[in-house]
Amino acid sequence: MTPTIATHGPVTCLNVTGLGEPGGSEHTTAIRALYTVAAALGADTGPMTGQWWVEDERPALRVPREQWRWHLLLPLRAVPEHEHPEGALERAREAGRASGAAVDRVRLATITEGRCVELLHEGPFSEEPRSLKVMEDFMAARGLVANGPHHEVYLTSLDDPAPRTLLRQPVRPA
Repeated sequence: MTPTIATHGPVTCLNVTGLGEPGGSEHTTAIRALYTVAAALGADTGPMTGQWWVEDERPALRVPREQWRWHLLLPLRAVPEHEHPEGALERAREAGRASGAAVDRVRLATITEGRCVELLHEGPFSEEPRSLKVMEDFMAARGLVANGPHHEVYLTSLDDPAPRTLLRQPVRPA
């Protein structure tokens, strides 16, 4: 289990921002909205990702999960070329409204993380702290510190009994 360093340039995504624990009602509502809009858009998407942070002085894993903040992101492999991206998004929201999903919360976002430390975590989310510690030690040994929210790329469905998650942390020199 060895972290790597990678660079990530701009990626356009469907985005919903929220507050609350993973798997909670706010979180699942956001996921449904993202996939509803993506389907209506007819977009080819990458795996869902999440950026996580807390607005608290305590380490994130010591903050109650209902206080966690997040961006759920669904990367678009291609933005529709035949119309302006915002117009395409509004058309997709309109088409998805009948589903009852919270489609009006979905926005377009472009993220650029730059230099990142990454590690493939295989196993339950509850065991991620071990992988995060490996990443933290790797960063410290190279004189790097966090430079943005913790990022997770969900390579399997969230309810997969053997989940695989790419853990990513944007970094900068200390």
